[in-house]
Amino acid sequence: MTAAAEILRARAGAEPVEVALILGSGLGGLADAVDGVAVPYAELPGFPRATVSGHAGRMVIGRLEGRRVAVLAGRAHYYEGGGAAVMRPCLETLRALGTGTLILTNAAGSTREDLPPGSLVAIADHINLAGANPLIGIEDDSRFVDMVDAYDPALRARLRSLGLPEGVYAWFSGPSFETPAEIRMARLLGADLVGMSTVPECILARWLGIPVAAVSLVTNLAAGMSGTGLSHAETKREAAAAAARFEAVIRDFLRDRGA
Repeated sequence: MTAAAEILRARAGAEPVEVALILGSGLGGLADAVDGVAVPYAELPGFPRATVSGHAGRMVIGRLEGRRVAVLAGRAHYYEGGGAAVMRPCLETLRALGTGTLILTNAAGSTREDLPPGSLVAIADHINLAGANPLIGIEDDSRFVDMVDAYDPALRARLRSLGLPEGVYAWFSGPSFETPAEIRMARLLGADLVGMSTVPECILARWLGIPVAAVSLVTNLAAGMSGTGLSHAETKREAAAAAARFEAVIRDFLRDRGA
C-alpha cells in the first residue's frame, strides 16, 4: 500500500477501483462529472507536479455511470524533466487501490487524412520513438515485460464496438512538436497517431499487471500535412470542441459491466 493510496482510501473509502482513467491535454472536464472526492496531486506523496496547461493535477475517486472510478485529471510527461517513470507513483497507487482496468487518453496528431481533427481512435499498438523506458533501473527480472497485446484485446474489442477505429501510436519525447520529416518516417513505420505521452504509462501498467486500453483524440493533422503551424493552444481548443463526444464514449464504455 502506497502512502498516497492510504490517503485516498481514508478520504474516499476502501472500495476497490473498477476503472481508472488518465486524462490527456484538454480532456480533464470528465473529472467534474464524477460524484466523489477530489484530491490534488500536491497532497499525495510521490505524485508528480503537472506543469502543462490543460492538466489540472488532481485525482477524483467516486462513481460514474454506477462504476467505482478513479480519474486522474492531468499527467506529468517525460519532457517535464521527471524521467520516463514520472507517472510510476500514480500507477502504483492505482494498483494499490485494486484497479481492474486502466484507460489512458491523450491528445494526438494524425498522420492520416482520413483521421481528421475530432476523431476518437483506439490505440491498437505503439512505437516507442523516444528512446526511453520507465522500467530502466529496476533490478529484477520483472523488468522484462512482454509487450505483445500491450493494449488489452478484450478492451480494444469493446472500444471497437463503440465505433472507434484503431491506430498505432508513436511516442515522441517532446516538448517540441515533430518535424515534417519525422512524421514521414513515422508514417513509413506504420504510425497513424503521434504524441508525447501514454506509452510509458502503458508499459508501467503492463509491469504492474493492470489491463490497459487507450484512446486518442486527434487534435491536428501532423506536421507538414496541413500547411499551418502547430501549437498547444490548438490542441486545447480541439480537445474542448470534442469533449462532449469523448465523455459520451467513456460513459458508454463504463456502462458495459464487462469492462
